[in-house]
Amino acid sequence: MDMKAASNKKTKKSPSKPAIDIKKGFTRFVIERGKKPISVYKFCKSIGIQEDEFYKQFGSLQALEKTIWKDYVSDTVVRLKADENYASFGAREKILSFYFTMLEVVKPDRDYITWRIKKWKLAAFHPGWLNKFKKAFDEWSNEVIEEGKRNGEIASRPFLDKRYGSLLWFHLNFILHFWSRDSSADFEKTDVAIEKSVNLAFDLIGKGLLDNAFDFGKFLFQQARD
Repeated sequence: MDMKAASNKKTKKSPSKPAIDIKKGFTRFVIERGKKPISVYKFCKSIGIQEDEFYKQFGSLQALEKTIWKDYVSDTVVRLKADENYASFGAREKILSFYFTMLEVVKPDRDYITWRIKKWKLAAFHPGWLNKFKKAFDEWSNEVIEEGKRNGEIASRPFLDKRYGSLLWFHLNFILHFWSRDSSADFEKTDVAIEKSVNLAFDLIGKGLLDNAFDFGKFLFQQARD
């Protein structure tokens, strides 16, 4: 018999607090107090659980917060893939759908997110609590980018196309900050910002503006040599 399992069976008096409730308790703690808990003990006491219940789900408060942010992306991707039409979307539609869906996912935690991202000023230097969030977003966006390059929707450009992922990361930074400051009804201004900024992004990474500028520059260069 597994001695650890046997020991747990003997001492367990009530079901472990689900991870989702602990995550909700953390964001509520931050919203109500305007700061993070200083210890696992203090946090657990505030939400009415024992420390061992916390440690069954998370190794530390830092790990908990990283998971909260990672799950914003994971939950968004799950919702997207649950839509039977998602697989047939082009890269532009998938990126638009991601932003709109993600803002629905994070809406219940808007006060927490607004408080947290005040310290995230530059996308190029993201804080540690965003590590898993960025990794999950990069995995999704790189998949979309590669698919877009294969079907011709996104231009393959030597050296430049390696930076497309960074462009989308900066874009996500912009969207979240814009949304956190948006006071319009039902975040209508954010919807417009998403559509316009995605269109601009595809002017840059799609086959269009940059390619035409490059072709024209090459033409002028050739004319100068003739």
